Amino acid sequence: MSEEGKMVKNSISEKLIASASKVDDYIFELLEDRKPAVLYEASRHIFNAGGKRLRPYLVLKSCELVGGDSSVALPFAAGLEILHNFTLIHDDIMDNDPIRRGAPTIHSKWGVPVAIASGDLLFAKVYQAMYASYFNGSLPSDRVLESIKAVTEATISICEGQVLDVSFPDTSDVSPEDYIFMVGGKTSALFKACAEIGAIVGGANEEDVERLGSFAWDAGIAFQIVDDILGVTADEETLGKPVGSDLREGKKTLIIVHALENSTSVDRDTILKVLGKDDSAPIDIEAAIKILVDLGSIEYAKKIAWEYAGSSKAMLELFPESEAKRNLLEMLEYFMRRSS
Repeated sequence: MSEEGKMVKNSISEKLIASASKVDDYIFELLEDRKPAVLYEASRHIFNAGGKRLRPYLVLKSCELVGGDSSVALPFAAGLEILHNFTLIHDDIMDNDPIRRGAPTIHSKWGVPVAIASGDLLFAKVYQAMYASYFNGSLPSDRVLESIKAVTEATISICEGQVLDVSFPDTSDVSPEDYIFMVGGKTSALFKACAEIGAIVGGANEEDVERLGSFAWDAGIAFQIVDDILGVTADEETLGKPVGSDLREGKKTLIIVHALENSTSVDRDTILKVLGKDDSAPIDIEAAIKILVDLGSIEYAKKIAWEYAGSSKAMLELFPESEAKRNLLEMLEYFMRRSS
């Protein structure tokens, strides 16, 4: 990583930590013990395991960008982080992943029934966090309703994207366009909702809400592509899950789609030998990853990610200069240069 990249990482990391502290306090208050205790213990587990809290940061900074009070947006920021973690619990069950953020997944520690119930509880807590702003008088009903509408639409898109993601391993003709459409639902929809809700809570006009939504949508695509790249280039300690897990799970990432479209029959067979094979030997995973590098598939994915980052940045540049705008641009740069 360049010195510039290290400076960006250090700066944004400090701001994320400060933001995350407030968000976590709110989340843990929502998840205070009730009976049965195991349900609440399991629900808190995924938050105890850490995480960057990028999505609530996006809510708070979008609110500030349009001149709003970020303290009023805090319950919404917490709610959207809860929603994100709810999706991760069910995602881990679908993928049968034993590790998340370097810790045991909820279903591997407490079993699938408790994990499903924990996810359901978190989903209910999303709405509990959001409607509280109306009942305590901190926000007018129209903004609360618009925010609930945005998060509901995002959740529908997430479900659609997730099912596409798990169906792709059995689909032979996945195209780059199919991948982008899937990622739009699975990842970008929530980023978009975070920015839009931050703007709505902050009192932005419709045009600015849409602009921030577009910024976050494209940033989300870039973020997911970089995530896929890290999945085949980062080591297990950095990644927090086994190297090559996407290959073993049969994920049709943009990297894999490009490689399968541009490989020889021999290289294709090497990739298919491990794609969707959970018991693949490390040496075979290494051979497949080498082919992804040699075919230029990783560089291709990086190029597409930077294109989306560029269009994302262009939308943000339409806003006047401010500290919040600089923070969001810094976050976008962090998305692109992160190593974990």
